[in-house]
Amino acid sequence: MAGNRLFVRRRDGRIEVRLNDAGRSFVRGVFAQVVTAEREPDHQWHASLHSPIDPSIDADNPLSTLSRQSETTTNAELALVCVDEQFLTNAEAWAWLTSLQVALRSVAVSNGVLSDERLAEINADVRGEIETLQLLLFSLAECL
Repeated sequence: MAGNRLFVRRRDGRIEVRLNDAGRSFVRGVFAQVVTAEREPDHQWHASLHSPIDPSIDADNPLSTLSRQSETTTNAELALVCVDEQFLTNAEAWAWLTSLQVALRSVAVSNGVLSDERLAEINADVRGEIETLQLLLFSLAECL
């Protein structure tokens, strides 16, 4: 089973990335999408990146919104820079994790997937993308 793990914490503290070329291509595309969505208001994911986490707390607070936007972009940019590395530091792994979370939320929101029933109804490509993001997130979270 250990041979099938996508991410492995090494004794020296680094996290080994065991993704093949297709896996690296997938995460590279996801990270690039997050960076692009942050910068382009017409991007399909843009609205989900800018919605308040808790509308009752910070819907009208531009400083909270700006802080979240800056963190999202910074993490996605760092993840994109280190996407081809064999080993990640904790900070780089955290950037991967948060960027994958943003991508999962964006894919789900933009496709109206708010329940298991809706997930079962959507087309196989979108469902596959969501399930791949979930697999990557759970695998990486195990190491952190």
